Amino acid sequence: MHGAGDARFFDRIAPLYDRLMPAADPDALGAGFARAERTVDRVLDVGGGSGRAAEAVPVEDRIVVDVSEGMLARARDRGLDAVRGDAARLPVPDAAVDAVVIVDALHHFPDRTGALREAARVLRPGGVLVVRDFDPSHPLGVALVAAERAMGMGSSFREPDALAADVAAAGLDASVVDSGFGYTVAGVAPKPD
Repeated sequence: MHGAGDARFFDRIAPLYDRLMPAADPDALGAGFARAERTVDRVLDVGGGSGRAAEAVPVEDRIVVDVSEGMLARARDRGLDAVRGDAARLPVPDAAVDAVVIVDALHHFPDRTGALREAARVLRPGGVLVVRDFDPSHPLGVALVAAERAMGMGSSFREPDALAADVAAAGLDASVVDSGFGYTVAGVAPKPD
């Protein structure tokens, strides 16, 4: 899921992560969920770490998947189901969830294309992928890219339209939901004809 160096970093900072990072934005996630063409009852939080995004989702059936065992321990402390796994090989059957969220994590995935394909695979028809990430062309994004490089992370950021094109290439009906330093892209799984 994360590059090896990124995973080690998150294992080390897991005890402090939730104190350092702001809570996930439930309004931005809700705007992405509004694109779903089905009721969202089961959510998979990919690269979900401590579960801060899963916690912001107003459904009870939430599963966090991450490679960092330290971060997953924090998610379990929150009472969330948490499974160690790779975003490009999700430990979830086909068409098993109504929504997949990837919040502030996609830029850490070494196989972003594989992760988006896997998100599409596990979505039920009409389900939605909601990705929140940072725009590297925004002034704050330029600073974030430089900071993550200085920390030795293997991050790879995409601008909103480029990420929407990646989501569409994974077979989902993609749209940019909102823009700014933090932005949201949603992709809806097609329904059978």
